[in-house]
Amino acid sequence: MSEATARKPRRKLSPGFDRFSGLYLWALFIIVFGIWVPDQFLTTATLHSVAAQQAVTGIVALAILIPLAAGLYDLSVGATAGLVSVTTVVLMNDHGWGPVPAMAFGMAVAIIIGCTNAFIVVRLGVNSFIATLGMSSILAATQVIVSHNAQPLPPTSTGWNNFTQTTVGGFQIVVLYMLVIAFVLWWLTAHTPTGRYLYAIGGNPEAARLSGVRIRSYTTVALVLSATVAGGAGIMFASLNGPSLNFGGTLLLPAFAAAFLGSTQLIPGRFNVWGTLLAIFVLATGVQGLQLVSGASWLNDMFNGVALIIAVALSIQRAPSGRWRKFKERIGRGSTGPDGPDDSGAGIEVPPEPESAPGATADSQRPSVAH
Repeated sequence: MSEATARKPRRKLSPGFDRFSGLYLWALFIIVFGIWVPDQFLTTATLHSVAAQQAVTGIVALAILIPLAAGLYDLSVGATAGLVSVTTVVLMNDHGWGPVPAMAFGMAVAIIIGCTNAFIVVRLGVNSFIATLGMSSILAATQVIVSHNAQPLPPTSTGWNNFTQTTVGGFQIVVLYMLVIAFVLWWLTAHTPTGRYLYAIGGNPEAARLSGVRIRSYTTVALVLSATVAGGAGIMFASLNGPSLNFGGTLLLPAFAAAFLGSTQLIPGRFNVWGTLLAIFVLATGVQGLQLVSGASWLNDMFNGVALIIAVALSIQRAPSGRWRKFKERIGRGSTGPDGPDDSGAGIEVPPEPESAPGATADSQRPSVAH
């Protein structure tokens, strides 16, 4: 009897509860804190505040989601956001640049960071966890150099402030930016060959390689897109809240917690856009309610840390047994990228690219570099 036949099926919750448990938890938070502190919690001011505060965190979580889909980690997104925000503000304050050219330069910096990450991972073969962790430290040091280790002052440009603080339907426009970015990434990952290739690489890089997918090219795409989205989040944060030398590091934990918790929602077992945004606001609602009740400043880090551990545990438990076994094997040989939604790749449509047949390119002849 084969291992697959002998393996006992895992007991699961009903499909509806399994996929939408985040919505039920969100509703529970709203009911509990609405009864506990109704005068503070059940207000439009709280709703608008939470939405605006979490918009930037949501965008960073979406930046993290892109490489995670391809089996990669990008730990430099927080530092990328921080450096881009400080660089943009310094150009405006110290060099007299206007908001548009300063933001364009900041986005160019983000793209360069993504290309550098891709070069280290793809060309040098460094594990993505190690490469982006090291890059995060380099970017933090660069931020100190750019800012002369002094907190930059907020620019006084009206256009700069209006970029994120204009209201639409009572919500600051940064919330709309988050939704637009989410829609674009959802379309990219769910309705284009690029998205299918990224998920295929994350699920089974060897099967993707044999299907003719250019592993190195799509690894590069994932890391460059991640840095670009993170850079945009940094600019939005600086416009919304003012520049900060420390905010980048504070975004990493809640963003990763949301990405992993999101992988258990709506499309369990797959890092997905709408599940990630749902997780962002579930976590934010829980933190906001607890802070209104107790006022403790440490609750944010505590809540998000616990949420990250639980989210990863849930994503492992809800994965197929073969996927979890393969994940442990990849950890053992030094790869830190999470598996994708399927162990064998059979559940993912991987159409071969017209310009690249299996074995016809240098990329397809190289070992997988999904780290």
